[in-house]
Order: sequence, then structure tokens, then C-alpha cells
Amino acid sequence: MSLFDDLSTFLEARLDEFLRDNPHLELQAIEDNLRDQEEEAIRLLGDLRLKESRLQQEILNTAQEVQLWHTRVEKAKEKGRMDLAQPAEEHEATLLRQGNQLWGQMEALRQRIQETIDLQRQIQQKRKEVSAQAAQARATRTTTSVDQQWQTAGWQNYNASPPGSSSPQDLEKAFRQWEMDEEIEELKRNMGKG
Repeated sequence: MSLFDDLSTFLEARLDEFLRDNPHLELQAIEDNLRDQEEEAIRLLGDLRLKESRLQQEILNTAQEVQLWHTRVEKAKEKGRMDLAQPAEEHEATLLRQGNQLWGQMEALRQRIQETIDLQRQIQQKRKEVSAQAAQARATRTTTSVDQQWQTAGWQNYNASPPGSSSPQDLEKAFRQWEMDEEIEELKRNMGKG
């Protein structure tokens, strides 16, 4: 597990270094992330609006029930039917409490909808800013040296080798040969001192 952790740490460090050296790619990643967040906020807003519509219908139905039972209470009192009026008043009171609870839920839902709208606007604004920064970085990048361009070629076209480069196996072989040559030179220097 330690080897895996070391490798993971090494790769993360290289990626961080690469992104620092290539800010346009980091901005692109941030822009993509913001786009995903904006889409999620839009989906959430749609879900909340649907809940709001259902809750409005439930409040309307409850209000109609309250109105019906209020009429029944009045009618029972007029006819002297207190045996019906009393339970009808209790049921009307229960419906009123239920309506108040639904109204409270509606207020909380509307607040959540407004917060989601505000969040979506903030994300949209931030995405525009990052998009402008990315465009600026891309424009700046086009004027950078060839060295910078070959560094990002592997990132953008990881399936294809950059123009003029050898295969990864050839590159590995060349590095091993160079590293062996360096070690031999180091040994020669150390032997010459001894």
C-alpha cells in the first residue's frame, strides 16, 4: 500500500506542477466543473419548481376542504345540530393547522428556490469570468515558446504521440541509456578521486 501511496503522491505532485505550468488547462478544468455545477443547479431548480406546483395544489385542496367544512359547521349550528357542529369544528381546525403547515413548507420551498436561483447566477457569472480567463490564457499560450507547446501536446492528445517524437518504448530505452552513461561517468569520476 505504501508504494501505491508514494506513486499516488508523486503523480498528484506532477499533475499539480503540470497544471501550474499550463494554467489554461487548469482554467478549462475549472470551467468544466462550473458548467457541471450550473447544470446541476438547473436540474435542482426544476425539481423544486415541480414540488412548489404540487404543494400549491395541496394548499388549494386544503383551502377548499376548510371552506367546505366551515360551511358545514355554520349549517349545523343554524339547524341546531351541535352533535355535528362540534366534530365539524374540530375537523375544520385540524384542516387549518394542516394548511398552516403546508404554507410554512411553501415559504421554506420558495426560499430554497430563490437561493438556488442566486446560486445558479453566481455559478454562471463565475463561469463567464473563468471562460474569459481561459480565453485570455489560450491567447497568451499561442504566443508562448515551442517548448510550452510540446509539453501540453501529451495532455491534449494523450493517445497520439507528439509530432517528431519517438514511441514511449524508444524514449524509455534512450533514458535508460543516458542514465547508465551518467552512472558510468560518476563512477569514473569517483575512481579518479580515489
